[in-house]
Amino acid sequence: MTHSVTKTFLSALAGVAFDRHMIRDVNDRVIDTVRPTPDFMLEHNQPITWDQMLRQTSGWTGTMWGKPWWADRPGKNPWDEYAAGPPPVGKEWKYSDVRVNAFSLALTYLWKRPLPDVLRETVMNPIGASNRWHWEGYRNSWVTIGGKRIHAVPGGGHWGGGIFISARDLARMGVLGLNNGNWNGHQILSEKWTQLSRDPSGPNPGYGYMNWFLNTDRKLFPAARADAFAFIGNGDNIVFIDPEHDMVAVTRWLDDAQKAAFVAALEAAVGG
Repeated sequence: MTHSVTKTFLSALAGVAFDRHMIRDVNDRVIDTVRPTPDFMLEHNQPITWDQMLRQTSGWTGTMWGKPWWADRPGKNPWDEYAAGPPPVGKEWKYSDVRVNAFSLALTYLWKRPLPDVLRETVMNPIGASNRWHWEGYRNSWVTIGGKRIHAVPGGGHWGGGIFISARDLARMGVLGLNNGNWNGHQILSEKWTQLSRDPSGPNPGYGYMNWFLNTDRKLFPAARADAFAFIGNGDNIVFIDPEHDMVAVTRWLDDAQKAAFVAALEAAVGG
């Protein structure tokens, strides 16, 4: 289980859609393309763009698969967050699987297909991934699109589900990021998309598109250059990408407090 590194695969599917002009502009409103549930049409949610959902600054409000927007990482008292109401759209960064799941559902309606099938066809098979990874949904996350019953999948593991995958297949995704979306001469994701993924988000300059964690000002990994980045999920599951040394490293179940020390040891080992 790779937990929130699942979000990176969601981001890749948005990138493929962008490259195919299914998403014409990341600053377009989501509801101008798809309207998966009535919650998307709430007055608060109508201005939300694809870019804001990717950066986790959308402030989306509603309920996804039985979980309300205020239930994920609510702080000491979730009722305080509920009483305060959702943040202004685009103004606050918050790591929320409810909002990520809303984004995943929007992508499902955009593709009109199960996202695991799209991921396998457009990304994983082209980069030579194994056939052993799988992407699990919830028991109640089924939708009907165009008369087809589709199992919608989540973008993380806060309530189970998400992508289950080997370290080697995760490393392939890291190499794709390292090479700006190119795999053996074939552009899986456009360079424009990978650049957008590495652009710092305003409220959180250490975060690009989900789940591209940036080393802005060398705060995340002081021993690495500022252009290093990582895909990070709880556990920690980490795909560390170091352009300086043309290197990708994957760790599973590393103590979160030790991730900077791990990178420091890695950089020292390769002469950084």
